[in-house]
Amino acid sequence: MSFIDDAKGWATAPIPGPGIPDEQAKVLDAMSIGDLAARWRELQFLGIKDQTEESWNATLYFDHLPHNQPQHALDLVLTLLQSETDMPVLLELGNRMFTTLIHHHAALLIDRIEAEARGNAKLRWLLGGAHWWASDEAIKERLAAIADEEAWRADRHAHAVRFPPVDFASLPLPELARVWVDLRSRPWKDVDDNWHTLSDFERDLMENDPDRLIDLILEILKIESNAALLSYLAAGPLEDVIDDRSIARIEREAFASEAFRQLLGGVWYSSKPDEIRARLDAILRPAQ
Repeated sequence: MSFIDDAKGWATAPIPGPGIPDEQAKVLDAMSIGDLAARWRELQFLGIKDQTEESWNATLYFDHLPHNQPQHALDLVLTLLQSETDMPVLLELGNRMFTTLIHHHAALLIDRIEAEARGNAKLRWLLGGAHWWASDEAIKERLAAIADEEAWRADRHAHAVRFPPVDFASLPLPELARVWVDLRSRPWKDVDDNWHTLSDFERDLMENDPDRLIDLILEILKIESNAALLSYLAAGPLEDVIDDRSIARIEREAFASEAFRQLLGGVWYSSKPDEIRARLDAILRPAQ
């Protein structure tokens, strides 16, 4: 397999974990396709700060649906295409559900997709962003022949640039923290070029100015207390910035701030070098 094939497999793999409780799965399985589509749509408007245990379990259900019930998942896609007009929601339908179906089950679904696409312009549009996920070259060619890639790319671009670009490096620290919280709190359907540019900016700080990234983390702690978002902050920027250049600063901030020390507790650092692990252990697991 090529690197691209490996990346496609990783991107469409089901979210790992124990899955959802059987009772909730049975409730969702018993729903009409219209009600199931409505539930999927509701979830697309939830950001990380809006998630509950019930909504996360429903998200897991839909994430596994194209793997476990591909025909039913295609029913869901077609039902949503019939009535949905919100472009971000339609794009999100292609970002995960439909690409997973195409990558893992195109051979099973190809005849049905071709038949449905003859009179369904929205399905041809959705194929515009998904046909290349097929793992079989012959099937990929069949899908490409009916896909409206030009229209899909135009809509995807318009979505990505619908807000003016943000110059993150020029923002004062308090404003940068507020923008970070806003962008990272958005539902996946609302991710745009600024979201990705922020990721690049964080990476640049991590590599070239770790103290500035730690300053940003501390500023975010002043204005945000949502546990889910702070878990994201810990497992992302904070975990990434910890190395031999920053560990002394990390120690000082942890001993000066209980909030920072608690945030540090959300870092997975088992893969860090021995010396750094020992110093983090001294912060988080002091001798009794």
